[in-house]
Amino acid sequence: MKTTKSMLKSTSLGTSLLYVIAGTLLILAIPLVAMQFTTEVNWSATDFVVMGLLIVGVGLAFVLITRHAGSFVYRLAGLAAIGSTFLLIWVNLAVGQIGGGPHAGNLMYIGVVAVVMVGTYLSNFTARGMELTMLATAGSLIVIAGIALLTGMQHYPGSSVGEIIGVNAFFAFLFSVAALLFRYERLVKRRN
Repeated sequence: MKTTKSMLKSTSLGTSLLYVIAGTLLILAIPLVAMQFTTEVNWSATDFVVMGLLIVGVGLAFVLITRHAGSFVYRLAGLAAIGSTFLLIWVNLAVGQIGGGPHAGNLMYIGVVAVVMVGTYLSNFTARGMELTMLATAGSLIVIAGIALLTGMQHYPGSSVGEIIGVNAFFAFLFSVAALLFRYERLVKRRN
């Protein structure tokens, strides 16, 4: 028989899931309504499904991170990690990180997301593990920039050396900020 505490925890998780789904539907209503008034917004059913899955995934990740959060700083670090990952995926799906359209080079960013997911799982949400995961993610972006430049992807239409370095440096910076926040959380816990 479930204890009262575990029943409350599962109820809380169910309630959180409902909030995530409701929030996702509200966000997806924005382009749906916009499509009724302008031709500038033209989403297909696939666009709605992909963005819906992405938003639900981000919402669930935030729920999981905050369940393990001991402090505001940990939540902020988790939000930085989740937000950076969301932005990386969104930009890659919308316009691509390398070049001005779909190129095979953009598939390398699947590896970055894999680093985040596998590292988070292996870290068991500890501040030290999450710090290392974020640093590994930032490092993977630097490796991708190096691979892109060494293989001549700067010559793709809509791409340049500056763009490849700039975009990857921007995302590496975001993940490094998340790593520093997790590090701060770890150091504060150690002092207490």
